[in-house]
Amino acid sequence: MTIQVTYRRTRSLSMRIVKNGDVHVSAPIGMPQKEVERFIDEHREWIVEARKRTCEHQKHRADFYNQLPLKTREQADDALRRLKALIEPMVDHHSKEMGVKPSVVYYKAMISRWGVCNVRNKSICFSAYLLLLPEWCVEHVVVHELCHLLEPSHNARFHALMDRFFPRWKEARRSMRQICNFDDICG
Repeated sequence: MTIQVTYRRTRSLSMRIVKNGDVHVSAPIGMPQKEVERFIDEHREWIVEARKRTCEHQKHRADFYNQLPLKTREQADDALRRLKALIEPMVDHHSKEMGVKPSVVYYKAMISRWGVCNVRNKSICFSAYLLLLPEWCVEHVVVHELCHLLEPSHNARFHALMDRFFPRWKEARRSMRQICNFDDICG
């Protein structure tokens, strides 16, 4: 375990555990090193528990993603074929309904996001791991990315568009969080 201390313009000490289990401490500029060390020592129990939770979280992530094998060319081609068959009809249907048209739709094995919309060039990319979700949750992601062609940010207008074009979006998001059992992609 590595402990990294960074001095910043902050008023108080804070600590977090990063994905690899290391400890990152933020300390106010000018705080004596002894005080930072005392803070770390006082939180040893928290560090152990937080590292344990982080390790479990990473195991859940790996278990989830390993359900879709993409190691061979044949596996990747099969996933792409199934993904296109699932998503393209949804994109066609909702694009017409919403009055938008993406310039290109493509697919990648993204683990940090379900989808990405580039509003400048109107391209949309979907994660291959959408194949691990129920169809109605995939449809939620399709509508979400298409809504970004009408509203780039996640503001009130965006949420109103989601309410209009996919009223069950909040339910879908909750369901996706339960399915994958972690929050970094399922947000």
